[in-house]
Amino acid sequence: MTDQTADDTAITDTAERELWPAVRRGFRRKCPKCGAGPLMCSYLKVRDRCTVCQEDLSQHRADDGPAYLTILVVGHLMAPLLHIVFTTFRPEPLVLFTIFSVGCVTLSLYLLPRLKGSIVGFQWARRMHGFGGAD
Repeated sequence: MTDQTADDTAITDTAERELWPAVRRGFRRKCPKCGAGPLMCSYLKVRDRCTVCQEDLSQHRADDGPAYLTILVVGHLMAPLLHIVFTTFRPEPLVLFTIFSVGCVTLSLYLLPRLKGSIVGFQWARRMHGFGGAD
């Protein structure tokens, strides 16, 4: 009986975790394993454990990744839009600055926790940084 239990544990330890569902759940700020429990306990603070499935989430190492991705996405969206608005409509500089600074800040605040959740979901699916334990 003990050998069978050890074999079952080895199988579940190496079982494939689907990447894209975990990343999507993280983007929605939900647990990458169950998709039901909240991933964050505040704006950017990841919970130590899922409140639904009790998955250990304390192993994540998102570090500066979400900030870099946010800058990348916001910059690539806003720079061409700024050029198009400036060449097409020629608004006053203060109006242009006000609209685009508010847009950049709003988009950054929206994306930052979602991209952090996506990175945590990616790390969970790929068993990175201590997420390699049993399911």
